[in-house]
Amino acid sequence: MSQNDPKIDVKALGKVAVLMGGTSAEREVSLMSGGGVLQALRSRGVDAHAFDPAHSDLSELKAHGYSRCFIALHGRHGEDGTVQGALELLGIPYTGPGVMASSIAMDKIMTKRIWRADGLPTPDWRLVSSSAETAQAFQELGAPMIVKPSREGSTIGLTKVTSLGQCEQAYRLAAQHDPEVLCEQFIDGDETTCPILGQGAEARALPVIRIEAPQGNYDYQNKYFTDVTQYHCPSGLPEAEEREIQRIVVQAYRTLGCRGWARADIMIRASDRKPFLLEINTSPGMTGHSLVPMSANASGISYPDLCLRILASASLDALQGRAGAAGGRESV
Repeated sequence: MSQNDPKIDVKALGKVAVLMGGTSAEREVSLMSGGGVLQALRSRGVDAHAFDPAHSDLSELKAHGYSRCFIALHGRHGEDGTVQGALELLGIPYTGPGVMASSIAMDKIMTKRIWRADGLPTPDWRLVSSSAETAQAFQELGAPMIVKPSREGSTIGLTKVTSLGQCEQAYRLAAQHDPEVLCEQFIDGDETTCPILGQGAEARALPVIRIEAPQGNYDYQNKYFTDVTQYHCPSGLPEAEEREIQRIVVQAYRTLGCRGWARADIMIRASDRKPFLLEINTSPGMTGHSLVPMSANASGISYPDLCLRILASASLDALQGRAGAAGGRESV
């Protein structure tokens, strides 16, 4: 896509709010994402402005004449369907999946239930509400086991449990962030991620990224604030494996009813090379360390053009299926 792509009329996008910051545990990362998006959109001639819901009421979007929103919020009250619902009521098209898809995708347990029902591969899991239940899950799922909040992102509150004695502390850490705690079977193998762009039958996967973190510790610090993690794009995986991952993530995206964009995380089990879906992010990071821009760049889409394309796809649940609706497929 070039700056002069005739399919996107920059002036027709109107006054744009880049929602960033917010009140979640991922506020710091959101501010970095939003800052990058804001600069990129302005470089393409978009009338874009920063808007922090932690400091301004969303009703001001309508009062100040914003015609669409680029959601660069992460975590709760950003990608969990709440902001999306508010924008639906205000009638302001927004980027990314709608209310239901955002809400489901934020809840890792509900996501896994739906994927499993649709025949998609995801690691075995248990929903627990106490340290005793966590210990029981450890006995059933085996070591290592991942313990994490059901509705957080960026590995916040996550523990890799390797012994029974760690279960209580792991549960307490996760429960600080969410009363619903997920215990998940650990998949030993290659860690990968794959972005998806588009809607419905037109949704397509971008190149897969293979992640190599120090001692396999792809935590919050190594995701956003260090340069020690290695990202391979092209992934270096066999072509058949890459295609299978892309097929699975597009199906996972469609199954949840996503639109616009998202990024799915997948582990490839070393023993038999089987891919397992971990989760899907409906408002992925757009920082200097972020993976969607890296993958898009490998497919020939620059960071500013990626931001413009995502913005042009902004829509409302209420407008889905209407020909020529604001932010409909014709503008992407």
